[in-house]
Amino acid sequence: MASMEKKITIFSPTPNLCTLLILVFFCFSLSVSRAGLSFNFYATSCPAAEFMVSNTVRSATSTDPTIPGKLLRLLFHDCFVEGCDASVLLKGNRTERNDPANTSLGGFSVIDSAKRVLEVFCPATVSCADIIALAARDAVAIAGGPAFQIPTGRRDGRISDAANVRPNIVDTSFTMDEMLKLFNSKGLSLDDLVTLSGAHTIGLAHCSAFSDRFQQDSKGKLTRIDTSLDSSYAKELIKKCPAGASTSETVNNDPTTSFAFDNQYYINLLAHKGLFQSDSVLLEDGRTRKQVEAFANDQESFFRSWGESFLKLTSVGVKTDDEGEIRQSCSFAN
Repeated sequence: MASMEKKITIFSPTPNLCTLLILVFFCFSLSVSRAGLSFNFYATSCPAAEFMVSNTVRSATSTDPTIPGKLLRLLFHDCFVEGCDASVLLKGNRTERNDPANTSLGGFSVIDSAKRVLEVFCPATVSCADIIALAARDAVAIAGGPAFQIPTGRRDGRISDAANVRPNIVDTSFTMDEMLKLFNSKGLSLDDLVTLSGAHTIGLAHCSAFSDRFQQDSKGKLTRIDTSLDSSYAKELIKKCPAGASTSETVNNDPTTSFAFDNQYYINLLAHKGLFQSDSVLLEDGRTRKQVEAFANDQESFFRSWGESFLKLTSVGVKTDDEGEIRQSCSFAN
């Protein structure tokens, strides 16, 4: 692995980016307050809450650079199903966690570690839903992305049903219209779709997630059938995921700067090196191509949009006050 892929850095926002993010926070302060969330929600009840979560994520990432990607994916799968309420963490028969689409999720141990620390210093105070949101926010910053505040005050849900997973998460073979319909149902726009797809600048994918872009010939070898995929990149993927590859085999979402949260994802798209079909359609569709090109050419623009879209994502379907609870253990309802 190249040294640039191993290096985990903390992003230091430029003055211009800081100003732009402040404007984003101001614009969203009213909407999040309506949702029952607020900035510095734990200022009195648990002042060091965000520090404890951040420290846990930083410690885990120092020994496993794949942690940021896992935490970010965990957030998406939580918020898109039942809202951002930590329902994805609940164990039990036929819970979200048991659905085949979620069996490859990771980062659970990081959330559990943060919860254990918080229960020692601030028992029955900080929700698992807030821990997921904060951990994903911190994961992005630790991997080199923008650092910013998010509102807290989420409560943990009591319902987790595997049947709700598939209708509410993006499949890697989705068309643009299918993705947009799902994002719109969550209150997210076309711009949010393009921006949040940038999460694929970090993380891993199993070979089965993009196998639909290849077919097996009569000799048992894989060949590219999706011509929107760069031929040389397709050959690299076939080497890593040959026919009959282990179901546990994975590849990096971003082959260039695998562990850095940057705008390389969009640069890859312009080179026809999007890993999933759902990535490639962002370049092919006239509604989104210009935004892909803009982000590829301007990382600050991507980071600015990321801050705005991330705030919207982490406000999807939140539960507050008596709509939820503060779990003692993130894996089980009280």
